[in-house]
Amino acid sequence: MTKISKELSLEQREELLRTLKARFEKYMNRHEGIEWAKVEDKLEANTEKLWMLNEMERTGGEPDVVGHDKETGEYIFYDCAPESPKGRRSVCYDREALESRKKHKPENSAVDMAAEMGIELLTEEQYRELQKLDNFDMKTSSWVQTPANIRKLGGAIFCDRRYDTVFMYHNGAESYYAARGFRGSLRI
Repeated sequence: MTKISKELSLEQREELLRTLKARFEKYMNRHEGIEWAKVEDKLEANTEKLWMLNEMERTGGEPDVVGHDKETGEYIFYDCAPESPKGRRSVCYDREALESRKKHKPENSAVDMAAEMGIELLTEEQYRELQKLDNFDMKTSSWVQTPANIRKLGGAIFCDRRYDTVFMYHNGAESYYAARGFRGSLRI
């Protein structure tokens, strides 16, 4: 098994920072009162987190700043792609669900992919906060962190937006669909 380098080249870092800055400037409503220069300083001081953001970008998440934690000083990034990230769809919820499938297993699970990328699945509350910034998942859906009591019974939850309303649903954790992926968050 090849070990994946978690370091970006100078060119990759510069390209990612240009992409993030352009998105930041295009969607100022997502982060009113936050200055790009301060975000950029934090990013440049955290090269491992830059790799994680690059993974979010590489898999179609279009990460953007959605908040600033004044207590910790961290900037909060969420996947802000209009639909559930393309490179993270057709996955079941977690490893247990993946291993429970006897036939037609998906290639991965949302929880495992998020862990490999160094990000967290959005919670239902975070998902609803994201939806206040714009309309997301109008044609797709996204797994969200599932409470232990639901997961223990074999279920998992996901959310989407239909009829100008954010819905939370349940499904067997082992299920997977071409239109369901997951959205993540990262604190830097």
